[in-house]
Amino acid sequence: MKFHALHQPAEQAAEQNVLELLPDCDYEKALQDLAGFSRIWLLSWFHRNKTWRPLVLPPRGPAKRRGVFATRSPHRPNPLGLTPVQLINVTGRKLIIGACDLVDGTPIFDIKPYIAAYDAFPEAVGGWTEEVASSLTAPPQFSVCLSPLAETQAEWLRAHWQIDFCQRLFELLSRDPTPHRTRRIRRRGDDQFVIGCGAWRAVFTVSEKMVNVVTFETGYPPRFLNNLTLEDLPDREAQLAFLKLWPQARWSGG
Repeated sequence: MKFHALHQPAEQAAEQNVLELLPDCDYEKALQDLAGFSRIWLLSWFHRNKTWRPLVLPPRGPAKRRGVFATRSPHRPNPLGLTPVQLINVTGRKLIIGACDLVDGTPIFDIKPYIAAYDAFPEAVGGWTEEVASSLTAPPQFSVCLSPLAETQAEWLRAHWQIDFCQRLFELLSRDPTPHRTRRIRRRGDDQFVIGCGAWRAVFTVSEKMVNVVTFETGYPPRFLNNLTLEDLPDREAQLAFLKLWPQARWSGG
């Protein structure tokens, strides 16, 4: 899910992913000798993006637009992605890789070995990202808590549907809960805000340095959830069950 996809692989995460190559292409031979490398580069296609933008709003840092070529935004003239991942194992046509910043089903164009002698430049200057990185290493500026209702809803989602986006939600809100298009944060009314959490939404308030998540909502309206011709709605059954328990927590378009 896009909300869970990180902007860079989380190296500290104990995570494994599978990259499976197509059959009947002689790829088993092409993978020969790759197992000796601890890291690989993946050249991918941002297949969900249909357009590009010359100026983009990076998810990190203040709400300031920057030239797309000075970012790693997926909204590119040629929507190609490049990401380094840990290579854990090679089995037949399958690569077992570590933490990854790609969504499930991302097409991979090419695989190249990571060679530290040529691919690492520790002295390189990071432009505007260094200022942002400095702010991100500072302690979070906001405390985040769940209301009793939101806590009950979150526990129900975990227990019954194995859906848990709270860690990512807390990470984003503790850094900066202000409205931001890329972080999917919008103002609702005079004193509330809404953030998109994949197929879900969280409604929250901000008081000084405290963020209070008031409630969770479904990310899709009932008319979409009950329309079986829309086959690709994520968490459809979970959202319908959620609305039976909390009918007031329906998507309102805000």
